Amino acid sequence: MTERVVIPIAEHRYDAALPHVPDSPAPPVGRLLDARGRRLHDLRISVTDRCNFRCTYCMPKSVFDKDYAFLPQSSLLSFEEIERLVRAFVAHGVEKVRLTGGEPLLRRNVERLIEMLAAVPTASGAPLDLTLTTNGSLLARKARALRDAGLRRLTVSLDALDDATFRAMNDVDFPVADVLEGIDAAAAVGFASVK
Repeated sequence: MTERVVIPIAEHRYDAALPHVPDSPAPPVGRLLDARGRRLHDLRISVTDRCNFRCTYCMPKSVFDKDYAFLPQSSLLSFEEIERLVRAFVAHGVEKVRLTGGEPLLRRNVERLIEMLAAVPTASGAPLDLTLTTNGSLLARKARALRDAGLRRLTVSLDALDDATFRAMNDVDFPVADVLEGIDAAAAVGFASVK
């Protein structure tokens, strides 16, 4: 019988406000495998459920209207809890972490979280492959701060280059030119990989 390992992420004895998170929250007892026996290398973490777009395929206005109750801040994982999760998964072989949402750039002080995660080395001591997926709406304003915090890779979801089509897809009349400006800003501050 395989020994079951429980990795505590948050519990009543853990004060998430503490600035120090142990380097190894759980001893590595092996690599994580999927249902087909393949090693897991990637971890995706949604840092918020909020988004400023209402794309018809993801958050249609018919469901996510102005009265929709998104999660309160108190229900989201704290940055310290997210860091603790990442350290636990890295101890078991994860090498790549992707931050998503909703729209992750809506999460207050997300640059601080990126700084915390960029400091987490992989089990081999190499830098963690940290990336963020965004709709690009806030990228022009935040590109420099994201890069300075330690983010090296970005993925921008862009449904169309045609402005009318893009505005119809995001359903909040957001212009494609503003997303393209964000992509240009990311390249200008040194993001080598913007997909």
